[in-house]
Amino acid sequence: MQVEKNIIIDDLMERVNVSPFMLVTDFTGLTVGQFEELRVRLEGVSSKIHVTKNSYIKRVIKDADLPEGLTDCLTGQTAIVTGEEDVCGAAEVLKNFEKEFERPSVKMGVLDGKLLSQAEVQQIADLPSREQLLGQLLGLLQAPATSLARLLNEPGAQIARAMQAHVDKG
Repeated sequence: MQVEKNIIIDDLMERVNVSPFMLVTDFTGLTVGQFEELRVRLEGVSSKIHVTKNSYIKRVIKDADLPEGLTDCLTGQTAIVTGEEDVCGAAEVLKNFEKEFERPSVKMGVLDGKLLSQAEVQQIADLPSREQLLGQLLGLLQAPATSLARLLNEPGAQIARAMQAHVDKG
């Protein structure tokens, strides 16, 4: 039994160390079908949900030097969500799933070693995805170049319009 316990804890430790974030949820009341649907949706945003004993999670929190306040929410049926990419996508999936099925509820989270409250996780869920933010940034970076190109083309365009008006008049 001790060997199996250590294997589970080592697996959790590896997942937590690889992931820049960890979200703690209470999945009480989810049916097997709903849980599987949640798992599929999270995989769509490169995240995974892990169900394990609270005592195992507490051990991982201690060994991984995660904020101690995280252990306060480890009651009931707890699952953790980890991922290798965007925390916003995982938080948004959990938020939308909770709206749709009234569970699971997000208890807390950790992002880059900092403790997040339930409200902060909800705020992260409302942020645009990484791809959308990069697109907005690209648009902002291209705006000055576009304005400059228009400004440089305007004198030539004015001359062309004046010539066309002269031809049309004439």
